[in-house]
Amino acid sequence: MKNSCITLPAIRGIQAKKEYFVVMCPLHYVAGLFQYTDPTLSPEVRAQRVLNKQRIPEMRDYILDNPDSYVFSALTASVDGEMCFLSDKNSINNNVGILTIEGGARIIINDGQHRRAAIEAALKKNPALRFEHIAIVLYYDYGLKRSQQIFSDLNRYAIRPTKSLNILYNTREEFSNIIKNSISNIPIFSGSVETEKTTISNRSPALFTLSGIYNASKDLVKDIEECTNFSKEETITNFWNVLAEHMQIWQLAKEKYISAEQFRKEYICAHTIFLRALGIIGNKLIRKYPNAWEKQLSKLDNIDWRKDNEIYTGMVIINGKINGSRNSLAALVKHLEDILEI
Repeated sequence: MKNSCITLPAIRGIQAKKEYFVVMCPLHYVAGLFQYTDPTLSPEVRAQRVLNKQRIPEMRDYILDNPDSYVFSALTASVDGEMCFLSDKNSINNNVGILTIEGGARIIINDGQHRRAAIEAALKKNPALRFEHIAIVLYYDYGLKRSQQIFSDLNRYAIRPTKSLNILYNTREEFSNIIKNSISNIPIFSGSVETEKTTISNRSPALFTLSGIYNASKDLVKDIEECTNFSKEETITNFWNVLAEHMQIWQLAKEKYISAEQFRKEYICAHTIFLRALGIIGNKLIRKYPNAWEKQLSKLDNIDWRKDNEIYTGMVIINGKINGSRNSLAALVKHLEDILEI
C-alpha cells in the first residue's frame, strides 16, 4: 500500500480557507496507512506526543467486547504528498467523490494515534473487523510547525467528562445501571443528586454527587455476596434507606429545614469522604452482623456531625477544610468503627 496509490471515498470541504477531506477508511488499511513518529525524537521535533502503550489493551478490549455498539470518532492526519479529488458525476454535490493519495505520500496522525493502535490490536484478535470503517480527516501537510499546531488546537479545548456524567450516560456497565436504578428507590437520594459534576456548587440544591454514591456503594457491596442473600441492588437500597433513618442532618437538609449550602458548609456528613467511609463501614457491618446490622446503625442517632466538632480536627478537617486523602478516609472509618462497635 505504501508504494501504490490509495483510493478512498471522500467528502471535500474548506476550512480556514484551505481544502481538506474526510475519507471513509477500511480498518485493515489503518495499520499500514500512517507513518509512525519516532519516540526517540525530542518533543520539539515530533508532530505529537509519544504513544502510551499502556492505554491500548483497554481500548482494544472495548472494541472486541462491544462489536455491535463500539464508537470511535474520526482520526485526523496530515498528508505530505499529492492528493487528487474526483467528484462523483452521479452525485448532485460536486464535493462528494473519490480521493486518490499518491504512492509514497507520508501520512502523519495529528490526533487519534491511540485509536489507530487499538484498531490494529483488535484486528489481530478479530480479523472480521477489517470490513468495518473509520472516518479520517485529512489536511495537506504544511510542515512540522503546522502539524504541531493542529495537534495543539485539537486538544486545547478537550475536556474529559466528569465521573458523574460518565456514570449517568453509561448504559453498558452493570454497576452504573444498578446505582441509577437504586437511587430512585432511596428517598434521601432521589431528587437530591448532582448527576453531572463531581463537586456541588454553592447555589445547587443537590445534596450528594452521583460519583460519590457510586463509589460508596461499590465499597459497600465489595465481595459481599457470601454474607447476604440479597442482590447488590437490594443491599444498596436497603442499607442507604436504613442508614438515612439515623442521619437526622440528612433528613433536615432533604426537607429543607437547613439549606443545601449550609449542609455542605457546616457538616462533614455532607461530603463524599463521609459517604465513602459509610460504604466501607456498611460492608464491615454486614459481615459482622449479617442479621442485625440495621440495629447497629441506631448508634449514629445522636452523633454530632458538625465540622466544628473538635474530634474531626486533624482527622478529616485539615487547616479548616475537608481533607479527602486516604489517611483521612482511614481515620474516619476507624472513628465510625468505634461508634458502631465493629
